[in-house]
Amino acid sequence: MFFYLSKIAWFLLQPSNLLLTMAAAGALALLAGRLRRLGRWLLGLGLTGLIVCAFSPLGQWLILPLEERFPAWQANSIPPDGIILLGGSFETVTSSARGSVALNETAERVVEFAALSRRYPRARLVFTGGSGRLLFDEGTEADLAGRLLAGLGVDPDRIELEGRSRNTHENAVYTRELVQPGDGETWLLVTSAWHMPRAIGSFRAAGFPVEAYPVDFRTRGWQDVWRPFDSASEGLRRIDVATREWVGLVAYYLTGKSSEPLPGPDR
Repeated sequence: MFFYLSKIAWFLLQPSNLLLTMAAAGALALLAGRLRRLGRWLLGLGLTGLIVCAFSPLGQWLILPLEERFPAWQANSIPPDGIILLGGSFETVTSSARGSVALNETAERVVEFAALSRRYPRARLVFTGGSGRLLFDEGTEADLAGRLLAGLGVDPDRIELEGRSRNTHENAVYTRELVQPGDGETWLLVTSAWHMPRAIGSFRAAGFPVEAYPVDFRTRGWQDVWRPFDSASEGLRRIDVATREWVGLVAYYLTGKSSEPLPGPDR
């Protein structure tokens, strides 16, 4: 039930969708000649919100605390026992239609995972990701990941695939069930830097301590705090991505799916 409610709620609350809906409702109210005052307010707020979100540094303010939460992983003399790659980089619908493996903007996760597999040839390799779609559910990310990683030169016999999970909470729970980590083992978790706090919180709540290996940064760091956007689509996308993570952090903590409100590095 949580999965379905979260998908529906996010569709309605996603900033770009919400602001566009407000503007459209306001315009319709004005055209209909009813509730003109309310219509003007909705149209004005919707259009103003879209412009602010599209071009102002607001998206940077929201995503930077997430991206900067975990530092880059520092290798030491002891190699990791296992490496986990979170799903989210594969376009299952497009891949099914085209008969190929289609990746999205988070593809750096897969590239870094493949590089780590060569750097640590004795580490266990795990990909976790099924399908998180409500509509057009065609195949799992795990199937696509197996095909692509093998094509990139990763030994298929090393790759353990978990294809049941539909969200980050299930990634953590099902991966722990699959690998049964031993005491004292070191496991790396590879995912986007802005997603790392929620991912780490989910794995800790599932009783599976992992070390963060953040990739796919969207900013240069705190020097971007005042940098505006020169593309409306980029600014709105940044707002949507960051807002989803903040909403997810709150929802996961309130429902017991994350260990902390804003997970950070172990002290």
